[in-house]
Amino acid sequence: MTEVRFYHLQRQSQEQVIPSLLGKAHDGGRRVVLVMPDEGAVARMNEHLWTYAPNSFLPHGSRKDGHVEDQPIFLTAQDENPNGAKVLVVAHGAQSAMHQDFDLCCEILDGRDNGAVEAARGRWKTYKAQGFDVTYWQQDEQGRWSQKA
Repeated sequence: MTEVRFYHLQRQSQEQVIPSLLGKAHDGGRRVVLVMPDEGAVARMNEHLWTYAPNSFLPHGSRKDGHVEDQPIFLTAQDENPNGAKVLVVAHGAQSAMHQDFDLCCEILDGRDNGAVEAARGRWKTYKAQGFDVTYWQQDEQGRWSQKA
């Protein structure tokens, strides 16, 4: 059964958190699909992953880069899994109906956006009703994660 984790951001932006989540999955040998709300967001994240830290590298690409089935981290605005990923990351208010096709789904939400929090509560209830293993993670004042539910 898919594990769905909600990451409630309090202190950092999604751009600050996403590279570390992607890096942990990649370092663990797992392929990732990162779903963004639109192609503009995909392009911005693609650029960000090249520049977020001078001494780091996360192998990633999008449809524009080609070889989608070979991308360890695939960025998309579509609900798809062309690289056979086991981890799904949903960010910036994007939506996916493919959770059951992954081992792990990470939903990232900005805790400073009341609309995003309310929408996440609705998705939480839906996933629980569908039988998914759902957990809720929140950042503390130092930016560390702790499981709240």
